[in-house]
Amino acid sequence: MTGYQEILTDPSYCGQIVAMTYPQIGNYGINDADAESRRVFLSGFVIRELCSRPSNFRSKQDLAGFLRAQNVIGIEGIDTRRLVRHLRIRGAMNGVLSTTDLDDASLVNKARNSPGLVGRDLVREVIPSQAYEWKEGYTPFSTLTDAATPELSPRSPHVVAIDYGMKWNIPRSLRARGCRVTVVPGTATAEDVLAHRPDGVFLSNGPGDPRPLDYAINTIRGLLGKKPIFGICLGQQLLGLAAGGEIYKLKFGHRGANQPVLNHATGRVEITTQNHGFALATETLPKNVEVTHLNLNDRTVEGIRLKDVPAFAVQYHPEAAAGPHDSQYLFDEFVKMLPQA
Repeated sequence: MTGYQEILTDPSYCGQIVAMTYPQIGNYGINDADAESRRVFLSGFVIRELCSRPSNFRSKQDLAGFLRAQNVIGIEGIDTRRLVRHLRIRGAMNGVLSTTDLDDASLVNKARNSPGLVGRDLVREVIPSQAYEWKEGYTPFSTLTDAATPELSPRSPHVVAIDYGMKWNIPRSLRARGCRVTVVPGTATAEDVLAHRPDGVFLSNGPGDPRPLDYAINTIRGLLGKKPIFGICLGQQLLGLAAGGEIYKLKFGHRGANQPVLNHATGRVEITTQNHGFALATETLPKNVEVTHLNLNDRTVEGIRLKDVPAFAVQYHPEAAAGPHDSQYLFDEFVKMLPQA
């Protein structure tokens, strides 16, 4: 019902067509504050019905105009719940949208020959070109906190966030907790990261298959044991690979909200938002890697912690906007690992 703008601007969807199951999309338009990146990276958007007259005091434009300005194709009039039921049986599939080629056989051939996600380095398509300082806390009207963003000083904890396709609510969450945040491209080396003299390192979410990202895996290996590390989504997969684990592609992938995850430490079930098509293989994880969180739908790994160095990660999105916010505590745990002023 909500969150379509955050989905559209999430770089993790690069190279994918996204289908929404809520029957009407675009009800509250598009605004500047809810963007999760500098532009739309997904390849296509599929909905049941478009709301052409949004109603929201923050709305700056309608959904159709936004997609047109972003040069992203969208289609309405599709029974998206039927489509999703089909995908839940057959698994994630290649697809094609076209306004020029209307031949069924030609379109099926194009879909079958499209590259898919496996083996592709999509991170290089979404990362920033250079390092920069992040200054923004939570946006107005955010449901995450009512507290004011604290002032910074030279003694405030300094986090270097490695951007593999990072959602902006992640650095907002760190900044809202009093951290200075420097964002560096996902291609940064360990030496590049350490040159910023961080107190901790964050590994972001991002698109596609983590296995081709040798440069990112080598960087993380060069940082393990030197600085506290916290990773989310692709960040967990890369941390697991750096620690010696292996990755496999999920048949269905995990998309959207209301995904139940068991926290082994507390015994609580957290309701989470997820967006990933690959997972760590539990049986390949070395003895120094502990599984901390488990997906209750398919028993896949949702969180890990390294026992011998300060590093942990989760597969889901604790920073999620629009919600749920059950796992915001993970940012607090990371900040507690950092030297305090």
